[in-house]
Order: sequence, then C-alpha cells, then structure tokens
Amino acid sequence: MSDVLWALFHVCIFPGGLFALAFALYLKGLDRILVARMQRRVGPPVIQPLLDIAKLLTKETLIPKTACKSVFLYAPVIGMTGMAACAAFMPIPGVFDGMYNMGDLLVLFYLLPIPALAMMLGGSSSSSPFGAIGFSREMLIMLSYEVPLLMILLTVAMITGKATGLGTADFSLLNIVQYQLNHGQFGLNPIMIPAFVAYLMFLPGTIGVPPFDVAEAETEILEGPLLEYGGPLLALFQIGSALKTFVVLSLGVVLFFPGTICDIWIFNLVWFMVKVLIFMFIAISLLRSATGRFRIDQAMVFYFKIPAVLALISLVLVMVV
Repeated sequence: MSDVLWALFHVCIFPGGLFALAFALYLKGLDRILVARMQRRVGPPVIQPLLDIAKLLTKETLIPKTACKSVFLYAPVIGMTGMAACAAFMPIPGVFDGMYNMGDLLVLFYLLPIPALAMMLGGSSSSSPFGAIGFSREMLIMLSYEVPLLMILLTVAMITGKATGLGTADFSLLNIVQYQLNHGQFGLNPIMIPAFVAYLMFLPGTIGVPPFDVAEAETEILEGPLLEYGGPLLALFQIGSALKTFVVLSLGVVLFFPGTICDIWIFNLVWFMVKVLIFMFIAISLLRSATGRFRIDQAMVFYFKIPAVLALISLVLVMVV
C-alpha cells in the first residue's frame, strides 16, 4: 500500500503533478517575458499562463456536432496524463532518483510523443478541415524530430554502457546520471557536443514554438488541431504542453549536465531548476524572439540535415573511439 501511495505522490505532487505544472507554467510565463523584452515589448505578467488556464476552466465545454465525441473528449486527458507520468520518471540529482528507478530512456522515448498524438487525434476527430491540416503537419514534424532524438538517446546510452563496462547500451537514466556525477558531464565531452547541440535543436520542434509551430500556425490554419477546442478541454491541452516543456528541458539537463552543489536537497533542486531555465533561454526564448515560422518542408529538411547529422556524428564517434 505504501508503494502505491508513493507512486501517487510522485505522479500527482513531486516531481510530477503539482510541482512540474507549477514550474512549467513559470517557465512559460518567463519565456513570454524574455521574448517580449528582447523584442522591446512590455509583455504579460509571469503568471499569465496560469491565469489563462484558470479562465478556460470556468468556460463551457463545447463539442462540434459532427465530431467524434469520445475521441474529442479523451484526447487532451491522454496527452496530459502521459506527460505527468514522464515527469514522475525524471531523476533530479541529489533530490530524487526517479519513480522506482524506472526512468528508462526507451520508456521516455515512447511516452514523449503522446501529447503530439493526442493533438492529432483530437484535431482529426473535430471534423474541422483546419484540424486535418494540422494533423498532417504535426505528424510530419513529429517524424522529423523523432529521428535525431532516437540517435541522441542511443548515443548517451552507448557511451554510458561502454564506460561502465556493460558492453552494450545502458538505457537507465539513474545509471546515466550516476556515471556523470562520478566522471564528468557529457555536455563537456568533445565527443558528445554534437549530440548536445542536436538536442538543443530538438527542443523547439517538440514543444512547438517558432520556427517549428507549423502544426498550429495561427495566421495560416487558425490553431489547426486546437481550433474547435475551448474551455476545460483546451486547458488540459495547455497543461499537457506545459508539462512536456518541463519534461524535455529536464531530460536535457539529466542527459548532458546533471550535477549537485552540496548535500542539501533543496539547494540541489534549485540548482537543477536554474539549469532548466538556462536550457529554456538558449533553446527556446532566443530562437522565438529572432525567427519567423518555417514551412513544413523547411522544418523537415532542417531536422534531417542538421540535428540528425550531428547526432549521427556523436553516435559514430562513441562507437569507434
């Protein structure tokens, strides 16, 4: 019984659930402020994402007459739940080792596409032509960034397995973190720098921010898959998006720059959050403030030409060195 209660605590409170959501909404609010300042605008308050969700939760739920009702209703719930589970698996060095040490890279690789799949299902079930266009765009961009992500994860697992004498890839997040705590961070290893750069390029695509927001593209397809959503259902999509932001940024820290500064867990938690903020500023805020939107073909070519090649370089170096 205690194991079940602890599992619920990790999924619903920390590091998933309330903690992940609160920090993710703060990240989104801070990102909007940073982008506004860099574009010489005032910008909204940092709690604006929270206010948006609170307002949506008070609205009426409307379902199109021609929509597939069950898929339309459950899609945002599935997307949010998948990311809450991912957050619970995420180890925080010096604070939390991951729920039951189940933080396997392969598990995360299969869970990370859930919000995109939920958006595609919800958009296609709405019977809106804009949702159908958004579905096809989301599917293409997801296939594009999943290829370099798989090679990045395989590279990290291979170098950990070889260094620890396992002889094969080690996909345990806990082992990956522990090895770096003992032998140095992968982000400072010359062999792993191409993979690290590729991961930074993966982040805006999977979060869906400019220049890779082609699936929603307000000025082209009016939010695409989310066009028919409103009220609590749209709030669930926004919560899932916020949780995914926390998960992918935290995963980048875990894979390349884990570390502790002392034996006091609260200071280690703050240090982890600072590194997540730095990742967000470099990979998301700077890019959003300086770029427009790619066409879907440009986004696909970019991911197959640059991040995929960089990840492949690191993978080959790990295998031959």
